[in-house]
Amino acid sequence: MLNVYRVILGITLVLGMPCTQASPGPEAATDQVRASLIASHAAVHPGDEILIGVHQQIIPHWHTYWKNPGDSGLPTKIQYQLPTGWSVGEIQWPTPSKIVLGPVVNYGYHDAVTLLSPLRVAEDAEPGTAWPISAKVKWLVCEEACIPQEVELAIQLPVVAKDIAVGPTHPLITAAQNTWPVVLPWQASLLEGPADTLRLHLTGEQLHALDQHALAFYPDQWGPISHAGEQIASVADYGLDISLQPGDQPLPPGQTLTGVLTVGSGDALRAYQISAVWPGTANPVQAAPASALAEQTLPTALLLALAGGLILNLMPCVFPVLSLKALALIEQAAHDPGKTRRQGWAYLAGILISFTALATVLVALKAGGAGIGWGFQFQSPWFVTILAYLIFAVGLSLSGVFNIGTGITGLGHKLATRDGYAGSFFTGVLAAVVATPCTAPFMGAAIGFAITQAPAAMIAVFLSLGTGLALPYWLLCQWPILQRWLPKPGAWMETLKQGLAFPMYATAAWLIWVLARQAGPEAVAGALGGCVLVALAVWLLQISRNTTQIKRRVIHTSAGVTLLLALLAGELGIQTSSQASYPTDSNNQHWQAYSAEKLAQLRSEGKPVFVNFTADWCITCLVNERVALSSEAVRGAFLNAEVTYLKGDWTNRDAGIAKVLSQFGRSGVPLYLYFGPGAQEATVLPQILTPDLVIGAIQGARL
Repeated sequence: MLNVYRVILGITLVLGMPCTQASPGPEAATDQVRASLIASHAAVHPGDEILIGVHQQIIPHWHTYWKNPGDSGLPTKIQYQLPTGWSVGEIQWPTPSKIVLGPVVNYGYHDAVTLLSPLRVAEDAEPGTAWPISAKVKWLVCEEACIPQEVELAIQLPVVAKDIAVGPTHPLITAAQNTWPVVLPWQASLLEGPADTLRLHLTGEQLHALDQHALAFYPDQWGPISHAGEQIASVADYGLDISLQPGDQPLPPGQTLTGVLTVGSGDALRAYQISAVWPGTANPVQAAPASALAEQTLPTALLLALAGGLILNLMPCVFPVLSLKALALIEQAAHDPGKTRRQGWAYLAGILISFTALATVLVALKAGGAGIGWGFQFQSPWFVTILAYLIFAVGLSLSGVFNIGTGITGLGHKLATRDGYAGSFFTGVLAAVVATPCTAPFMGAAIGFAITQAPAAMIAVFLSLGTGLALPYWLLCQWPILQRWLPKPGAWMETLKQGLAFPMYATAAWLIWVLARQAGPEAVAGALGGCVLVALAVWLLQISRNTTQIKRRVIHTSAGVTLLLALLAGELGIQTSSQASYPTDSNNQHWQAYSAEKLAQLRSEGKPVFVNFTADWCITCLVNERVALSSEAVRGAFLNAEVTYLKGDWTNRDAGIAKVLSQFGRSGVPLYLYFGPGAQEATVLPQILTPDLVIGAIQGARL
């Protein structure tokens, strides 16, 4: 019956037509909702933080939805367009109410609702100016039928000097703040209840009076709690219990249930933010033994990072760039040895500065509580798009479409100088960037250790990794005797250089594929259009070489505008993306999607499980899957041992997977775990797999 209601709502959603308008203003109306864009004050000071939001007036019998809409529906989304230097935070959701339609229970708002967010004014906003603020607002409004609607709203916010009053707070803002849940004054825990139920247990003072009021719990997310399940409150164990029914996606052990608890009704309604950890009796994943992690020391991590950096030079991400530097070294072999040495130092500096910058970003994100790791930037479609443009441009240069700087050593950047030192520096930057989707042996343990250390130790490990990456070319530059091993220069160098363009094109194509998996076909269309514009820009730069100075300036300006359009094309594709990844044929795949709940269930049943934590942008992961995990021998071993193969996809950010990685002292993928039948701990496999390694792990666990 519940599915019938979902089908009805889905049909009405498709039949509904969104509302559009010609020129945005502070208000817009549909047949069911009048929306207005409001700010807490009529004017602002430079650096102020105010509240801004959308007020919706809803006609009787219709409703919109909360951040967790319940069994069906969609939450309201607000996309702000702000001046440069201004920023806006997340929506502060008012307390919802239950909306019941047969067996379907939703959470949302009747009559009116105001959705506010904190707005930060730029520090350099000039008093006496008025700045435009606009918002694209999308919502689903329902009675028995549902209609998706969209409006655009806009206001002007004047900026005044700090000694000028900005007026009283908007009354709708004050009213909305009174509907926000407040901090829970009691302690909350989530316990196992009778008959497979959950107990939300509250302890503290004056709880005995609560069971005389209506109580309701609204989970922040769909899945952990059944929305339609009966909630019964009772006084027990010097506290208050609220009985909850588990939902379709129960919480794994160690995870936190968050939501809103309401007490009372009508004008006397009170709402509290609530969070409680589901304790469980066993972790879904047994982390690496603490003693093993404790044995890791900074000197050991530095050596492992150095070895990992050396091996990175042989990985498919880095090897084409290293080949380019080798060609450059052959070309320079007859030159001043001192110049060659300086080229090596410039290349080393480019790599070390890049790795220092990467470590600094990781330190900042770690301080902010983010679950991040090696290759985290590839989880951003914008970064993937920009890197695809860069790699594509490098390929065009190798093919002879245009020249960057004065020689091969300028491949990293147009800033190459006559001597090519800047070219060597930016080639080092390029090598560092393209190395990040690869993971070499020894790297995982070193970086996993670094992520848990103080900032200075983390940066030291990353510098050691960068040193290993730069070491082969640096050594060739410093000791001319080693250059005798290199072949003599000749016409073959130009042919090889042009041939190396094709690995660059292949890399760009792979990045576009990653973008498709991350953000969908719209993002791919934008990136492909951007590549065409990049090609046009570099062609314009090339034809400007033999023109007059005035024409050269015009052409260079046109090329700059074309590159800007390429960036805009990529951004437009990402912003309009459906974010739909391409599905896999479930009839042919031999794995299941990882979830903590699925792993916990299989382990509780004593079944053997192999877990592959991977990402589409991780080249090491893709090679392992093709060479080892998809081989007929490994498939047969899985089948014979009745092993369930789970795949955890970290292509986009996933806090649950990041937590598992950190439990095993890893900062990124790949991570391969094998749980033998009834095993309490996981066997951690190497980061470079062969079929024999996987089969040996399975057979060894069965002995």
